[in-house]
Amino acid sequence: MTAENQRANIRRAARSLADLVSQGHALVITHGNGPQVGLLALQAAASSGEPFPLDVLDAESAGMIGYVLQQELGNVMRDRHFATLLTQVKVNPHDPAFSKPTKPIGPMYDKTMATKLAAERGWHIAPDGEKWRRVVASPKPLEILEVQVISFLTEGGVTVICAGGGGIPVVELSDGSLAGIEAVIDKDLASSLLARQLDADFLLMLTDVDAAYENWGTPRARPLDQVSVSELSLDDFAPGSMRPKMAAAIEFAHATGRPGAIGRLEDASAIVAGTRGTLVHAHDVAHNPSSTGIVN
Repeated sequence: MTAENQRANIRRAARSLADLVSQGHALVITHGNGPQVGLLALQAAASSGEPFPLDVLDAESAGMIGYVLQQELGNVMRDRHFATLLTQVKVNPHDPAFSKPTKPIGPMYDKTMATKLAAERGWHIAPDGEKWRRVVASPKPLEILEVQVISFLTEGGVTVICAGGGGIPVVELSDGSLAGIEAVIDKDLASSLLARQLDADFLLMLTDVDAAYENWGTPRARPLDQVSVSELSLDDFAPGSMRPKMAAAIEFAHATGRPGAIGRLEDASAIVAGTRGTLVHAHDVAHNPSSTGIVN
């Protein structure tokens, strides 16, 4: 929740991503924004006047995170070109997610404080581990509107940072024009959609755990390594944490026949090599990663 901490984390990420690039992989990079957009919303609410809506704060968070990512990647890969692109993502204004907020944003609170803030500010809240957080609508992403621009830049050798925080949610109006809408799109589902629209070879979701686990939180917990779509049930994974990642991996593998993977940030190269993390395949096939992919 501080600029110093954010930069330190991004510096760690940049080193892992630089290793992938040095091995010949071309990357398109996405990222989340839950803590940052929640903090911006708190700051907006504390200021005088009408606070900015979530779609504008999504754009602001994509700029602030993308700037540091672009700078730190450039510091470790000085012979490469980088670009941060604000990315609009079309959603359905009638998505049922708007009536059932589930996406956690902002700081964590104990239940008493969260309940108090919810009453004062009209928030929806939900448990997040042992704490509580504000939750907002998270509609399904339908289309990445800047995909042609992303493709053009990537083909020109530019490493693109895009779909930050799941992208900026927009809806199409009756006259064909676009308008922002209050929501935060899930970053993993947006990354899977982007990977499919770009015809990427690999979807890599980097996090702070070494793999997706079967029976997580029980004595029978075990990491999953190479699994097929047919072996997985989303009901076996926790909502709001590992379930969106597994859903994204399954969507990508099923649609493309190529692997979607989940694992620890520091293990990025080993995950692509097939020796760490969880790799989700469309069928029971040997792992054979290609040279380009989406990194979240």
